[in-house]
Amino acid sequence: MKRVEGKVCIVTGAASGVGREDALLLASEGAKVVLTDLNEEAGRQVAAEIGDNALFVRQDIASEADWQNVIKLTLEKFGRLDVLVNNAAILVLASIEDTSLELWQKVQRINSDGYFLGCKYAIAAMKDSGGGSIINMSSVAALGGLPLFCAYSASKGAVAALTRSIAMHCKQQGYRIRCNSVHPDGINTPMTQALAGGQPIPQEELDKNPMNRMCAPRDIANMVLFLASDESRFVSGSELRIDNAQLIGGVA
Repeated sequence: MKRVEGKVCIVTGAASGVGREDALLLASEGAKVVLTDLNEEAGRQVAAEIGDNALFVRQDIASEADWQNVIKLTLEKFGRLDVLVNNAAILVLASIEDTSLELWQKVQRINSDGYFLGCKYAIAAMKDSGGGSIINMSSVAALGGLPLFCAYSASKGAVAALTRSIAMHCKQQGYRIRCNSVHPDGINTPMTQALAGGQPIPQEELDKNPMNRMCAPRDIANMVLFLASDESRFVSGSELRIDNAQLIGGVA
């Protein structure tokens, strides 16, 4: 259907996992995609898989200079920016008692500061070109309690609150920029597999259990595609859960 035909999208953390799936699906539906990641080799491979409608840029999302460079290269290559997918993040297993200040600040720097910078510079690029869509990856950890993910939960809570603030700000300013947060529970990616011993788990095996908490990256990418497309033109400031009703029963 080419649901995002001609739209220019930035996807952070696009070298693997959910970001990779987002970039591939958006490109298959007609978008031009700027992929960013610290993993240059894998990121360039995904960009090569997409072809001429892709650009890879190495980026530390917590660096303001890197964000300025990504936006600059996006505008030089494709002339505009329509969609930002703030996807890159780190996941650290540690309760409040096990979390050092250094670890806390590292997680906030990437998961919170990085998203703030992305939103700030995306709005500057979008507001004079007719608007756009910002999609922030949060987590059910922002909405419920995950005791073993203290710093991560707090960072994703900041992302959810930031999203609501931006959505209302852009509405009041008349920018026609929508901003929504996506809240998965588990996602079957290398990052989460590493917490479970590093062994890949076939999705079909997980899906045999109706209580399954681990979705596939494509499940997230499908939501991202909807939010990037004009089909979601009236959706802004929303917290969209992809969790198989887990939050209703408690996320712990």
